[in-house]
Amino acid sequence: MLAALVRMGLVDASEQPLLTHLAGGVSSLIMRVDTRRGTLCVKQALPELKVATHWSAPLERSHAELAWIKHVASFAPDAVPGILGEDRESFCFAMTWLEPSQYPVWKQQLREGIAEAAFAAEVARRLVAIHSATVDNDVLAQEFAKDENFFQLRLDPYFGATAKVHADCAEALLDLISVTANNKRVLVHGDVSPKNMLAGPHGPLFLDAECAWYGEPAFDAAFCLCHLLAKCLWRPASQVDFLACFDAFCAAYLQGVSWENKANVEARITRLLAAIMLARVDGKSPLEYLSEHNRERMRTFAKARVLLPRTQLQTIRDEWQRELQL
Repeated sequence: MLAALVRMGLVDASEQPLLTHLAGGVSSLIMRVDTRRGTLCVKQALPELKVATHWSAPLERSHAELAWIKHVASFAPDAVPGILGEDRESFCFAMTWLEPSQYPVWKQQLREGIAEAAFAAEVARRLVAIHSATVDNDVLAQEFAKDENFFQLRLDPYFGATAKVHADCAEALLDLISVTANNKRVLVHGDVSPKNMLAGPHGPLFLDAECAWYGEPAFDAAFCLCHLLAKCLWRPASQVDFLACFDAFCAAYLQGVSWENKANVEARITRLLAAIMLARVDGKSPLEYLSEHNRERMRTFAKARVLLPRTQLQTIRDEWQRELQL
């Protein structure tokens, strides 16, 4: 990493900057770097993800992430970090340092019970704006034709791995892989999780676009909504606020859908949401904060809706609220 910083021209060859490992994430090495010129952040993709089961991923995902950030910065600069340099041979790139006191992580806020519906709505508005700005763009479709990356990072470890655990859901989950893989309409982030969102002074800021792909917009929305429902099990005292965030996100996102019939997008989000909920229990990336009791609750709830998909987000939200009251 030090050699990469020299090649990027961010430190002098004779300099010994202070490197501090940053926690969070399973797919990359992330460091705070204090140099003579100031502080910056460097990210390097890892060939093997830090999870309980074997999960390798192509290092080239680093290039896709950087390209996603640069493209979004061209029309929504406040939604992404600034890029300071890239070293393609080591799969490293450097970003501006965002002070945690000014850019708290959304997941940390949710953990502390700070769940603001207005912020969730703004996340959705920025997300759907990115989707709307990239609809049916042949140039982007070619640049982000990362089908194999997305399969290895999302479709297979989530739905493929879960299908192996639940044979009775396998047909539905494998069909969902096919449907999702073949709906290529917008530039997808692929990991819209509260851990990858900063609550900045100018609104939500997106990090960690390693799964960037030109594909199914419903995946991004469903991925985030899964977290808002799961947080209800993590911090029961804030369930009402988490559900309000869910409602605000849904309303803002669907309001911004302009490229096709909103009901069709909503039906795909709802189907993906149930499958992602099941995958966050029995796929390769289970939610670390769920107790075994709550894992079983979410497993049972999600499995029933994978087998019998709902078409409206309000339906699955209300059913989840009733489950929480049991």
